[in-house]
Amino acid sequence: MSAYDEYRPPQPERANRYKKFDGTKPKRKKRGKVGAGAQDGSKEQRMAEDFEFSSYYGKPVVKAPPWEWPIGVYLFLGGVSGGSALLSLGAQATGNRALRRSTSISAFGAAAAGSVCLVLDLGRPERLLNMFRVFKVTSPMSIGSWILATFATAASLPALSELDDATGRRVPLPKFARKAVHGAAGSAGVVAGVLGGPLAGYTAVLLGNTSNPTWNDTKRHLAFVFVSSASAAASGLAMVTTPQQFAGPARALGMMAAASDLVATRVMEENMEPEPRETLHKGTPGKLMKASEYFIAAGGVGTAISALTKSRWGAVASGLSLLAGSACTRFGVLNAGLEAVKDPMTTIGPQKRRAAARRAEQGLDTSVVTPD
Repeated sequence: MSAYDEYRPPQPERANRYKKFDGTKPKRKKRGKVGAGAQDGSKEQRMAEDFEFSSYYGKPVVKAPPWEWPIGVYLFLGGVSGGSALLSLGAQATGNRALRRSTSISAFGAAAAGSVCLVLDLGRPERLLNMFRVFKVTSPMSIGSWILATFATAASLPALSELDDATGRRVPLPKFARKAVHGAAGSAGVVAGVLGGPLAGYTAVLLGNTSNPTWNDTKRHLAFVFVSSASAAASGLAMVTTPQQFAGPARALGMMAAASDLVATRVMEENMEPEPRETLHKGTPGKLMKASEYFIAAGGVGTAISALTKSRWGAVASGLSLLAGSACTRFGVLNAGLEAVKDPMTTIGPQKRRAAARRAEQGLDTSVVTPD
């Protein structure tokens, strides 16, 4: 025995190294399969769930706007309001008191109801006030908000004046306020008439300025469609609310607006890419656009017949048909944009053709990704 072994502590026998203190041999745990994780219970439970990877193909490229029916009603009422203000200005210039009264009240009433729909879509009234914190000429939303506010303020004065006269000066107004309202009604009517066209068409510029494939593809022609549709709706409402003998200008505008609406819609669709144009012809948007075409055509023909026969009921029916056609146009265009974002090819198809056209202009025979 060496000196080291003399001071070395006693070691257990080799056969007893793996035994417990009670002399029994511990059991070894079974190992799970490689990669099994927590599935076989051999390890602690994982906090993350199993992942399933999927391709991005078929997913929407553009996010859908969170717009519902109040925006469609707002688009329609904005057109009615703007067109009615234009008719009111013409009636004021020609001295047609009956037509001026009905169109002035219609212009302000439609603008007020449209503002309510806008607040419903925004969710809280104070959000409407936040839209007036800035004035940005490059933003259609900012310009449109200020147009709506200025128009509604100006249109309120002739509407209140006409309503006061229609009720025999029984509107509860102080004497000085009544005098001020009647004195400023004429000038305010001119301001509202001038802003009527921009109010009726700015929503088309707003839609065309988005990345939505259908709305963006119509940006060069949608304003003409919306202004024609607004004129048809305003003239239709005037034919309903104005006596037959005083509604001649409304009937003339209604016939011209119906023809212009049909032509402008056809030109717009012919200048669109195939994929965005398809959204205007299928599903709910397709039904609305087809109904709009029928209502507008029937309203235009009915207006011409009622002008010849001097039929009051024919004028009312034709006016309601023009109103329905205008509403279908606005809702059809709105829903077409909402449906377009669901199919990625509505966005990708026109982009690929534009890229191919640019390559052809540059004399490139091959694509960046794959050879042609």
